[in-house]
Amino acid sequence: MTHALVVDDSAVIRKVARRIFEGMQLDASEAVDGQQAIEACAATMPDVILLDWNMPVMDGFAFVRELRKMPGGRKPKVVLCTTENDVAHIARAMHAGADNFIMKPFDRDIVRSKFEELGLI
Repeated sequence: MTHALVVDDSAVIRKVARRIFEGMQLDASEAVDGQQAIEACAATMPDVILLDWNMPVMDGFAFVRELRKMPGGRKPKVVLCTTENDVAHIARAMHAGADNFIMKPFDRDIVRSKFEELGLI
């Protein structure tokens, strides 16, 4: 089963994403910030990560850089989830190692479409 990790400091976003993932028959887990996500990845590397960019403790940019250095850290597809629609912001994320992005707010159809683009479903 495909394992998806939701990394967002918003409990509402984590809950919505988790329901979407479970409805897509994905195994889902959560982290509230990048540091907690690094710890989760060290324990069990997910197949895909839905990643908020602006978080306390460790933001999405720092998380992606650290993830990609970890053993197996190149494996997960990282989908940036952001309210920022600035091209430079998105380019920075992609350069750091994100594979795709979605804008908040998102719904099941948007997530499914992005996951299909990445070959996850």
